[in-house]
Amino acid sequence: MKRNLLRSRDAGREERVGFIELFFDLVFVFAVTQVSHAIIQHPDPLGFAQATMLFLAIWWVWVDTAWVTNWLDVRHIPVRILLFVLMGVALIMTISLPDAFGARALPFALAYLALQLGRHSFMLLALVRHNRDNFLNFVRITLWSLAEAPFWIAGALSGDIAARMAFWGVALAIASAGPIAAFWLPVMGRSDTRTWDVEGHHFSERCGLFIIIALGESILVTGAAFGQTEWTGGPIAAFGSAFVGTVAMWWLYFDIGAERAARQLAQDKDPGRMARLAYTYFHIPIVAGIIVTAASDEMAVAHPSGQAGAAEIAALLGGPALYLFGNMIFKRTSARYFPLSHMVGLGFLFAVTPFASGLSPLLLSVAASASLVLVAGWELLSLRETRGTLRT
Repeated sequence: MKRNLLRSRDAGREERVGFIELFFDLVFVFAVTQVSHAIIQHPDPLGFAQATMLFLAIWWVWVDTAWVTNWLDVRHIPVRILLFVLMGVALIMTISLPDAFGARALPFALAYLALQLGRHSFMLLALVRHNRDNFLNFVRITLWSLAEAPFWIAGALSGDIAARMAFWGVALAIASAGPIAAFWLPVMGRSDTRTWDVEGHHFSERCGLFIIIALGESILVTGAAFGQTEWTGGPIAAFGSAFVGTVAMWWLYFDIGAERAARQLAQDKDPGRMARLAYTYFHIPIVAGIIVTAASDEMAVAHPSGQAGAAEIAALLGGPALYLFGNMIFKRTSARYFPLSHMVGLGFLFAVTPFASGLSPLLLSVAASASLVLVAGWELLSLRETRGTLRT
């Protein structure tokens, strides 16, 4: 490809997320909702395991595209056409999600592979004449994706659910290990993260907007459930608890952590390494926590009274715990210590667990939201100086 489609790296210039990138991300509002519904419809260990696998497949499709659009200039027509094509294929993948472990396994797997390999092929063409180091990186990345392909196809063609999950588990393990292994290959060796040429402001903003998408999905799921219930005391209280918890989740990510990490990424001597750790990996439990919490909020709104079952306990306490853990390790990348407030919040959820079987979904929802509010309030009071520094 003779034309240079890469973003210019002008000193001092901050790249913004383009409208077409936001348009592309709209597909993932639907995808995240599908995963939440998968948890609600199959609230058992098998259902949680399958939802985890579906989420990881969605995550790698999205975050790999976020990396690519950090390098490509989305103002160029070929790049926009690429995103439109990827958007259409991602929609097919998302529509296949509810029956991905059933009749639509093959469309799901083929759409995933088309997204990954198609995007990598475009990058190879875009880089071949303009960035040798990143071209070699994408040779490694493409070969790692090709290593996944037989397992996706074998799983899709298998008629046994256990075999399908095993094959797809291996494929997802390969996808998840690639970045942390720097896409090591025999002879070629490892990729050097210092050659990844990350524009920090754009990448952090893109990931923050995905958190907004996930939180928006949480509001959609909870609001839809509340609209379908009788507005009595229990559902109203559960809806109020869910809303307060969602606000606290927004606060925990965006008040201090997101801005501080964005500045750190922009100033880091090896931004590729930080982006790989803080955004590619540490955002996985953050987004997963939002999805599980959204599912648990719908459970509590629909059935607030009675004793909570094992699935409701796992979702109502596990979702906020995942979110707090993800934020804790994410914030550690831009601070000296793990935040004590998050440890206390996790400890509170752990302390509630032994008594959870005797509590109603409503009370568990209130306890979970209280833990999030506790941590958010703690940060509001303890990080006043940090907040002031970030705003100057």
